[in-house]
Amino acid sequence: MSQNSRTLMTGAVAALALLLVGLAAFSFSGLYNVAADAPHAGVTKALIAAIRERSIESRSGDVVVPPLSNHMIADGAAHYDAMCTACHLAPGMAENEMRPGMNPKPPVLWRFKHGDPREQFWVIKHGIKMSGMPAWGMTHSDEEIWDMVAFLQKLPLLSPAQYKAVVASGGEHHDHDHMDMH
Repeated sequence: MSQNSRTLMTGAVAALALLLVGLAAFSFSGLYNVAADAPHAGVTKALIAAIRERSIESRSGDVVVPPLSNHMIADGAAHYDAMCTACHLAPGMAENEMRPGMNPKPPVLWRFKHGDPREQFWVIKHGIKMSGMPAWGMTHSDEEIWDMVAFLQKLPLLSPAQYKAVVASGGEHHDHDHMDMH
């Protein structure tokens, strides 16, 4: 190995060590404010969004979308109404007491035009770390999750009255606590 190569290698190792020491010092300093009422810096927000979007895209690519039929929509609406409206709201629903204190703030799903069903399924099933989005796949079957996806495909087209009607026409949402409490 030439002298230039050794110098370059030594410099790279020293720079990496300095970076790791700096990251450790920052991590343990308490300088980063993790409070939900303190917004992320722009670069942090952009980095988190890019990581989230790329992660979902890369993991949902193999999801096979079944035929999303109209009969699935009503059952999905019952689940959405019971489990999702506190964070994601419903057509005609005003901001509530919980959402302003959430960081990141959950998207208002009825304002989104037909998202990718594969990505919707993956997010509902697996959740998103450090966002408040739970992994519903731990307590709901794939069939129930697909019902919610079918409903999400229809949600942006619904008026408040139509939303209430489709929820009323759906099956009853039931508790999915499958844990043995004995």
